[in-house]
Amino acid sequence: MACSKFQYVKHFEQPHDLLKNTFIVVRIDGKGFSKFTNAHGFEKPNDDRGIELMNCAALSLMKAFTEIIIGYGQSDEYSFVLKKSATTYSRREDKILSTMVSHFTSAYIFNWCKFFPDQELEYPPTFDARIILYPTIENLMDYLSWRQADCHVNNLYNTTFWLLVHNNSDEDKTSQEKQAQAHEDLKGTFSKDKHEIMHKFGVNYNNEKDIYRRGSILVRQWNATQLNKQAKKEKKRKSKEEEKKEETKEEKQDITTKKKPEIIQDKEKSVIIVHEDLVDKMEFYERHDLFEKLK
Repeated sequence: MACSKFQYVKHFEQPHDLLKNTFIVVRIDGKGFSKFTNAHGFEKPNDDRGIELMNCAALSLMKAFTEIIIGYGQSDEYSFVLKKSATTYSRREDKILSTMVSHFTSAYIFNWCKFFPDQELEYPPTFDARIILYPTIENLMDYLSWRQADCHVNNLYNTTFWLLVHNNSDEDKTSQEKQAQAHEDLKGTFSKDKHEIMHKFGVNYNNEKDIYRRGSILVRQWNATQLNKQAKKEKKRKSKEEEKKEETKEEKQDITTKKKPEIIQDKEKSVIIVHEDLVDKMEFYERHDLFEKLK
């Protein structure tokens, strides 16, 4: 930056560094997406094109920011979890927040035509974002459980709501009037009531796609270096006692000829998408080795 007498104005900037040793969660939400989805003919209650476009934008963001370990998306929102030791932009809140939400938005618009080839954008979508810091892995797990539970509650309601709307045969009512009637019919209902309503229309909610009921979970995979490190660590742990027992003078003399740990090649995608249950599910985190990856 060029030096001049005006440079003093830079001192008015107030950088905010995020607290160290905490999990950074960036949650991105669509702004006014009910209006946006109506204007662009989204299918209700779930539009596979819209869901896959959100996943595409999320995948693009995770490829650009490699310290994001988990992404969780449902409806018009996505949460991204950075590992506890993340140093992205030196943990500057303004840089992380502005860059990630702008990248996600641009990726959504850039890839629009791939998923909606017959529908032009009538106007650009807008996303807002916030950052939340969680001090413990338990807090983080509860946050992700909360978002997936929210996905289930919302999808259960929306699936029942749109069944009522689509099956309302009153030709004298407009679409808006049918929706108002459905809202009225669902007032005060519980989960059991919604399941009964769906059953009347021959719908078993448990047979709905997992991607609708659970949302999408993006999980970063180990790269080649990390895989090798984990393999060596595991091998050392398992064979430490055996090596002590089997070690002889000959092996000590020939120590330099010992076989080196096998190098594991990274044949996995850098990020995978799953639609699993993670609410209070310790095994989900263990299966994907997330306790280690999130450090």
